[in-house]
Amino acid sequence: MGSKRLHQFRLNARELLRQPGLDKQIADTLPAAELGVDDDRIVGEVTVDLIAISSIDGIAVTGTIALPWRSACRRCLAEVSGTTVIAVDEMYQDPADAVLDDDAFEITGDQIDLVPAIREHVLLELPDDPLCREDCAGICPVCGTDRNHGRCDCDTSVRDERWAALDQLRLDDD
Repeated sequence: MGSKRLHQFRLNARELLRQPGLDKQIADTLPAAELGVDDDRIVGEVTVDLIAISSIDGIAVTGTIALPWRSACRRCLAEVSGTTVIAVDEMYQDPADAVLDDDAFEITGDQIDLVPAIREHVLLELPDDPLCREDCAGICPVCGTDRNHGRCDCDTSVRDERWAALDQLRLDDD
């Protein structure tokens, strides 16, 4: 993470706080590994487009992070891919200020390091269990047929063996 590219994600907080309303644009595309994220589901580069705006309360950072990903459908295991666009709305405040927001990141020294917040957003918003489509039928647990592309004649009814004796009585009555 000692990349020279990450220097632009470190902002001079004192400079911004000198004049409320001052802003700084932060835009770049970089590999997730440079953000300290090692996940095979991320394909391509992460696109960061943020703006930091100073106010009398601190520095608000807003914008988006675009995260390209690829994974397996949780029901049928088909490959699924997409881009998740993450909305960013963070506040950075100096701990010396009397009124601190509980959800705000602290300004340490004269710097704001945006990398931890970006990493947190990427890790939290990366899809865990995507679907190829909402009505995905999945695979048959008996024969493995993809039920989106064909039917099988497997018996997939769930039986509770504790009631097997009663089932046998019902069959004897027929």
